Amino acid sequence: MANAIGAGVAPDGGALPLRQGEGRKGSGDDAAGGDGAAGLVPALVDGSARAVVPMLGSSSAPDEGHRPIVRIRQGTSSNWSGYAAYGAAGRFTSVASTWTQPAVSCTAQNRYSSYWVGLDGYNTSTVEQLGTEGDCINGAARYYAWLEMYPRPGSVIGVTVTPSHSYSASVTTLRRGSFALRLTDVTTGQSFSTVEKLNSAQGASAEVVVEAPSNGGGILPLANFGTASFTTSTANGLPLGSFTPNLDPITMLNPYGMKSTPSRFDATNKNFQVTWSAS
Repeated sequence: MANAIGAGVAPDGGALPLRQGEGRKGSGDDAAGGDGAAGLVPALVDGSARAVVPMLGSSSAPDEGHRPIVRIRQGTSSNWSGYAAYGAAGRFTSVASTWTQPAVSCTAQNRYSSYWVGLDGYNTSTVEQLGTEGDCINGAARYYAWLEMYPRPGSVIGVTVTPSHSYSASVTTLRRGSFALRLTDVTTGQSFSTVEKLNSAQGASAEVVVEAPSNGGGILPLANFGTASFTTSTANGLPLGSFTPNLDPITMLNPYGMKSTPSRFDATNKNFQVTWSAS
């Protein structure tokens, strides 16, 4: 079993460059968690019961969170890049994709990148999501997996993240306010699954995203990830690219000058790439 996350150690044994979200917001079940402390329930990692532990801050990195889209205009954002299908509340009940974890190129500047699938957040104030992280902290790359039921704080999950490995993720609505989340390292077979609650979720969008996460000071610099390749991307079991005209290809214009641009879908309407550039 991986080292205890509460001790400030990442699943791969490295220092924990982690974030806690922007804090709890709202009221009722969503503010209190609904399922107990931090709204988290026991999860399964490789078939073994494991508690999901709220993310801890670190002296080497600011507290990060994965927030809804910060839109500049249709098709551009300060923090998201990739694709989002959108519609009325209740339109979307599942999202899934597989990606190859990029290796981030680090400099002296701390930089961050997140790769995830989720429901909501494009046209609503919640996001039900999980994925992987590639950050540069004090010149060194750090990788880990996480989930977040925004606006609740996020959590590290017990799947080791390794560059060049393939990761498959899905978020599925079980009933209103209840979601099954699953992340699998396709390369090794290591897997995580959990059921989470978020009563204010609306199911109004489904997205596959590369994100520059945020902290209390705003959106963070985007790490140089090169190119991230996404395959088998679906929403409601249908190809994600088939939801035109209610499909937004999102280019990120990061406040620190970096740019992240999605390609067009291939002929399957399931596969695309997102590419980093300095400007």
